[in-house]
Amino acid sequence: MSIFEIIMLGCFGAAWPFSIYKSYKSKSIEGKSFAFLMILVMGYISGILHKLFYSYDAVIYLYILNAIMVSTDMVLYIKNKKRIERLSKESSDTEVGI
Repeated sequence: MSIFEIIMLGCFGAAWPFSIYKSYKSKSIEGKSFAFLMILVMGYISGILHKLFYSYDAVIYLYILNAIMVSTDMVLYIKNKKRIERLSKESSDTEVGI
């Protein structure tokens, strides 16, 4: 178990609750990139697999926690994007008079 790995995962993990809260409250996708979130999840999954196959220790739980938080932000991104698209469609339908 490396203290540096723990610090890195702790620092990355500390940001996700704020990002999730912002996504939930603002109902916006502004400043977010689904591709970036996907890359992060793939990175965390790779870390989990490394821990499972080569170096199992308690740090795996930080990888899992971070992957869950990023996945939560991804779900909110999808939900908010659909909401924005629906509102945009309703707005354009009303302008046309449909």
